[in-house]
Amino acid sequence: MQKRKEVRPGLAKKRTRKRKEREAVATTIEANLLEDEIPPPRKDVMSVEKRSALMSRIRGKDTKPELAVGAMLSVMGLRPESHPRDLPGRPDFVLRDLRLAIFVDGDFWHGWRFPSWEHKLSPFWAEKIGKNRARDRRNFAKLRRRGWTVVRVWEHQLKKNPEQVADRIRTLVSANQ
Repeated sequence: MQKRKEVRPGLAKKRTRKRKEREAVATTIEANLLEDEIPPPRKDVMSVEKRSALMSRIRGKDTKPELAVGAMLSVMGLRPESHPRDLPGRPDFVLRDLRLAIFVDGDFWHGWRFPSWEHKLSPFWAEKIGKNRARDRRNFAKLRRRGWTVVRVWEHQLKKNPEQVADRIRTLVSANQ
């Protein structure tokens, strides 16, 4: 038989109080759900200043996945142009003579398998990532209509199998020459 651990006198009251608070919150949330059938919006856990500081550190260029693809292209003997302003979507790498546009996309920001995890996001982020995906589709279509071959490299693909990514790019370079 296991011996039961002794609980400090104040701890039992504290646990009971916390349990009651959780139950009260759950009851309030359930009442609101029954009323509106709309889940309550999630609040940000950070202050506006902290969130702003954090978001300002997120890079748009020269991310680790981008640098990895740039190194791959360099090893292949290719000298791509980076982020040209004259092309829709400003591809991360462009080989103009081959009409090849390479986008290196982060799984979160560009919504890899977005429908499977969209429900976990607040409405703001779900809308933002949804708009990013729609913009990506528009830009890819514009480039294809102009005769460009579009390559999309996902962050997880680079982490899992960089050699496969390199082979894919090598194949497209050969096909476009």
